[in-house]
Amino acid sequence: MSLIEATPKKTKQRKGIGVIDSDIHHTFQDIKQLFPYLPRKYRERIELWGPSLGGGPGTLNGGSIGKRADSFPPNGGPAGSDLDFMVEQLLNPFDIRYGILTGEFIAATNTADTYYSAALCSAFNDYTIEHWLEKEPRFRGSIYLPIHDVAASVREIERLGSHPGMVQAYVPSGSPHPYGNKMYHPIYEACLKHGINFTMHVGAIGDGMNAPATNVGYPSYYIEYRAARTQAYMAHMASFVFEGVFEIFPELQVAFIEGGVFWVAPYLWRLDQDWKALREQTPWVKKKPSEYLLTNMYIGSQPIEETPNRQTFDTLFEAMHAKERLLFCSDYPHWDFDSPKLVFPKMDKETTDNVFYNNAARYYGLPIPMPDRTEE
Repeated sequence: MSLIEATPKKTKQRKGIGVIDSDIHHTFQDIKQLFPYLPRKYRERIELWGPSLGGGPGTLNGGSIGKRADSFPPNGGPAGSDLDFMVEQLLNPFDIRYGILTGEFIAATNTADTYYSAALCSAFNDYTIEHWLEKEPRFRGSIYLPIHDVAASVREIERLGSHPGMVQAYVPSGSPHPYGNKMYHPIYEACLKHGINFTMHVGAIGDGMNAPATNVGYPSYYIEYRAARTQAYMAHMASFVFEGVFEIFPELQVAFIEGGVFWVAPYLWRLDQDWKALREQTPWVKKKPSEYLLTNMYIGSQPIEETPNRQTFDTLFEAMHAKERLLFCSDYPHWDFDSPKLVFPKMDKETTDNVFYNNAARYYGLPIPMPDRTEE
């Protein structure tokens, strides 16, 4: 289902209302492009020491240093750093009506020096606004939060949460605590105040001050880290439910991006079963955990599991309420990019429009156009 080869110059557009791509990784050509937005002391620090973003697991990725081989701009620079090339290779061929920029700088949210982390997040946010959102009306941005500093995260939401181009607060799946912990409540209050949602993206698990990637420690290879992604999301999902976040903040919407899809249904079945047996421990949880999926949670489509047959796909797709809660994500320009033309088997028109457009429009507060009846 992944498309690693070059995008054809001529691509037949999918009929309908277009596509909202909820996961596009943009970046800068050189970190010095952030200097106009950084205090002098951090500019000097980077010039002398480099970015110094902290230690990661050091495992290899896939593709060409983690990217599609054809996604590097012809004029040079990292994949995802050239706006015009991205428009030509992604937005135009696939009828992307809105592209949600999620960046390639998630390490900035996680740096042990929380003042430095806050400065980097603010700088990247401002860079995104000036160099991407103000130049291409189809793009929307994500507010990077220095998640180890809740107060600084709230200040960043207060600073940018009402910006019309910024549509979500954005954090990595790697964290020192599950996101249902009450220490994060001020962030959710700020999100609701400004009408934006809270989105987690896979990343930073086992990095810096964050918890290890698995309950048994650190894996040796990237493929193991990749397999462990769902563990972090399972922990966050259970935490949101059982620590009562969705009862305290019933309007809060959260999304789990790039952690797979079909684990959601059987995991929620397990939570439902355990909740029935242990509900006296968390009496504030008023309904089955699976019901919160339909009221408070969305799932990103990438990377969707390849099932052994269509029947299995349809069963799991229906079981996790994909028609109502799945957001299409291409993950461009990463090596496991999912093409809108290839990622799903043929679906009915209502499901197709929901998954490719309407669900994301509801989540991000984007317009839902009237369908063109001539295309039906």
